[in-house]
Amino acid sequence: MRKIVVHMMLSLDGYFEGPDRDLSWHRVDEELHAHFNEQLATMSAFVEGRVTYELMEAVWPTADQNPGYPPVMHEFAGIWRAVPKIVFSRTLREVGPNASLRAEVDPEEIRALKQQPGGDMTLGGVDLVETFRRLDLVDEYRLYVNPVVVGRGRRLFETADTPTDLELVEDRRFGNGVVLLRYAVRRPQVAAPSV
Repeated sequence: MRKIVVHMMLSLDGYFEGPDRDLSWHRVDEELHAHFNEQLATMSAFVEGRVTYELMEAVWPTADQNPGYPPVMHEFAGIWRAVPKIVFSRTLREVGPNASLRAEVDPEEIRALKQQPGGDMTLGGVDLVETFRRLDLVDEYRLYVNPVVVGRGRRLFETADTPTDLELVEDRRFGNGVVLLRYAVRRPQVAAPSV
């Protein structure tokens, strides 16, 4: 069964972006970018909200044509083009190559996608993450905690109002001080009916 996996950069105080959508504090160096490439190349789909999709689409389709970018960025450009994208938006009318558009999250469609063979699906966009979390569609969180306190901005779990039980399945420290905390969502075991 494929999983829905949230990949998110966070500050120590829980923000994914600072004021005015500032991401300059994200510490993505060559080691961390290579790790992202390794993880994301195995995905069967990038599931994204409009804002995340537009930010990514503005850079990555042609990033490997920029001689000023390092090899890890050139590599990710190929990954971005190769992996299918599912974009959720009520305002976009069309999306780029290898992408499909949805206006609403249909939980049954997502559960059916999870039953298909192939790699996991990465989920991006904080509003979309919250919708998937509320619908119990997220299976794993890969949170990359940056050694910085932002103080204000937007938090990942800003609107969460119910607990989600998690199990730490991996932690890893990168050379730049970023720490990966990988959590699996714990769901109650459903007992088989007795006969």
